[in-house]
Amino acid sequence: MAILQNNKAVRDEKVIDFTLANSNNLLLIFTRNPEIGKGKRRLAATVGDQAAFDIYKFLLAHTVAITKNLYAEKEVYYSEEIWENDIWDNQKFGKKLQIGEDLGVRMANAFQQGFQNEYQKIIIIGSDMLDLSQEDLEEAFKSLEKNDFVVGPAKDGGYYLLGIKKFLPALFKNKTWGTETVLKDTLADLKNETTALLETRNDVDYYEDIKDIDAFSPFLKHIKL
Repeated sequence: MAILQNNKAVRDEKVIDFTLANSNNLLLIFTRNPEIGKGKRRLAATVGDQAAFDIYKFLLAHTVAITKNLYAEKEVYYSEEIWENDIWDNQKFGKKLQIGEDLGVRMANAFQQGFQNEYQKIIIIGSDMLDLSQEDLEEAFKSLEKNDFVVGPAKDGGYYLLGIKKFLPALFKNKTWGTETVLKDTLADLKNETTALLETRNDVDYYEDIKDIDAFSPFLKHIKL
């Protein structure tokens, strides 16, 4: 699934906050600190650590491109520590640290903080979705005008986007994160709620997810077919 987690102990709890555009919309971007040999381990098993690292940086740059002009407050949640000098423009992106023992707790904490700060519509994404555009994010926020929840299903059985207007604790509990059951279990939690479903999209976890996509071919020249 596209939204990422890291279970390492929190090393830095400082927060960089900015008051940006006057918007009731908040976009949360969960990301790993990009370091070679960490992250995209299933992809690295086939393409190698360097290629997996380069692909992840490419996906990060894409995520910046599709979010930087979005009319919403934007907060980047790092997995391990906050990096001040990175590709996320400090004038457009607030920077915070994921807090919690697993992905569910970390997402729940981020959503709750957003609601405490009086945002009305909050969406979370990961940072590794090439098959995602600014228009998709705008559609997701628009769908929350008539629905309390919006979900972007991923082909692997997870989800690449979750948007909410009210906090529902069950969404973040009793899930086997990173498996094909997450979407099914999430939709079961939402069976009595007004929920919009976006188009199903493919995230990047395995070599098979990218081998036929031209944008990734520069990173795969060393792969022998």
